[in-house]
Amino acid sequence: MKFFNLKTLLIPIIVLMLNLTACSENKESSSSAAQEKTVLNYQSLAGFVTFPELAEELGYLGDLKLNYVGNIIGGPQDLQALVTGDVDVATAFNGAIVKLAASGIDIVSLVGSYGSDENTAIAFFVTEDSPIKTARDLIGKKISVNTLGAHSEFTIKEYLHRNGLTKEEVAKVELTVLPPVNSEQALRAGQVDVAQLNGILKDIALQRGGLRQLFADIDLFGDFTAGNYVVTRKFLTKNPNTARKFTEGTARAIEWARNTPREEVVAKLSAIINKRGRNEDDRLVQFWKSTGIADKGGLITEKQYQQWIDWMVREGQLAPEKIKASDLIDNSFNPYLGEASEVAATIVNKE
Repeated sequence: MKFFNLKTLLIPIIVLMLNLTACSENKESSSSAAQEKTVLNYQSLAGFVTFPELAEELGYLGDLKLNYVGNIIGGPQDLQALVTGDVDVATAFNGAIVKLAASGIDIVSLVGSYGSDENTAIAFFVTEDSPIKTARDLIGKKISVNTLGAHSEFTIKEYLHRNGLTKEEVAKVELTVLPPVNSEQALRAGQVDVAQLNGILKDIALQRGGLRQLFADIDLFGDFTAGNYVVTRKFLTKNPNTARKFTEGTARAIEWARNTPREEVVAKLSAIINKRGRNEDDRLVQFWKSTGIADKGGLITEKQYQQWIDWMVREGQLAPEKIKASDLIDNSFNPYLGEASEVAATIVNKE
């Protein structure tokens, strides 16, 4: 009679069980990855090209696709669509993002979307013969803005505050919502006393002459990334690989635009508009000058949110310590995070 070694019998069984378990885990992992979204719903501005759209055209999004679902005129509208689930990713002024988070919506920002520098600053203009010279002259006057509760409103109120107006006096300055493309006309026609103009629309208006700049956001805040792309925390948890592809591609597109000759960037933006067939005019992108984004690859800093948190606390719109800037940020998917850390370490060492 032959006696079988128990160890000899068990080893193949254990190996088989481990292989089956590994296969099961791989199938579950593949199934999980397959369940992630491969098409992102989003909104955009007519006549403009966003960095994710540029990333898709450059091939930086891989197999991730963008699905345009409509046009917007401001960030708060885009954030509302995010809350209702009509879009998967939205972009807005960082102050508006803070407001949404304060309302209890769990959102997280992934990468920068726009900003202000000397080429892209949001500025406020009057006609050359306007009697308005100072902040105090704005009491009782109308200022056009693209939307309420966003970049322009924060900037205007900060300008008024820094120039000594009381809350009661600030309340007497009327903000009138107008589509950006109509602001210049409304100013020249006397329908508003001050017009918000920025980027391409500002350049076109200045070419026509007859306007005088009263103030700009960079006069108050310097160069800064003003808005970011955000998703809900729920979306991020369910779609981490999708979020990574989106962030990596968008970050690379930002750097491509930052480091590519202007003429080549303009040509690419124009080609995108003409290719996508939305019945748009590519004249606006001919005035493109810069990304406006302050940090490499659209990296997000706590300062981008903290200044608006502090502003809202000061205005009585937010309870102290209710929102932490760090809770609104996830830079982990940005491929330029490591480079930024190295630069920061170098600065510290030099000091």
